[in-house]
Amino acid sequence: MNSIDSVTLEVADPTAAARFYSDAFGLDRERVRLRPSDEPTSGFRGFTLSLVMSQPGDVDALHRAALDAGATQLKPAEKSLWGYGGVVQAPDGTIWQLVTSTKKNTGPVTRAIDEIVLLLGVADVKATKQFYAERGFTVGKSFGGKYVEFKGAPGSVKLSLYKRKALGKVTGVSTEGSGSHRIALVSPAGPFTDPDGYVCEAPERKPDE
Repeated sequence: MNSIDSVTLEVADPTAAARFYSDAFGLDRERVRLRPSDEPTSGFRGFTLSLVMSQPGDVDALHRAALDAGATQLKPAEKSLWGYGGVVQAPDGTIWQLVTSTKKNTGPVTRAIDEIVLLLGVADVKATKQFYAERGFTVGKSFGGKYVEFKGAPGSVKLSLYKRKALGKVTGVSTEGSGSHRIALVSPAGPFTDPDGYVCEAPERKPDE
């Protein structure tokens, strides 16, 4: 079973971005990496990253930390049909959903992140689902042509597919956009470029491999 080992965000200023992600989320640099890029990009880049937490208090803590570190609020943290969450945009332009499936706190508040989920906004969910399945990704959940979630190895970044317009609606932004996605997936299934232009790279080989 293939999965996403990590993602690489392409940013204008890696030093500033690293400072933000450390202050805001305390992110594992092995799963979310940074590299410089000046590739043209404008508007919605077509994807979001979700940080999944255990309870609403954890979401609130991370949401406040992100805003304090310089993020822009796209949606306030609040209850919804599926749980509790908010949406922020990092200074480098990446959109982050901070979410939990529960609506009540059951323990001490922390900033612990249970899971990182990459949601790719795509034109044809069924076709892209087939594309990834042919490259060894195993479907975990599938809701017709609307949403697909792939299984992931422990510690991996979970990959999901969503209609581009629907993803824009969820995050509260216009889906108009062009240029580079400013993200690269890293997986043993790579290298390849998927139907919507998302690039997947093979993991770097260590010197002794």
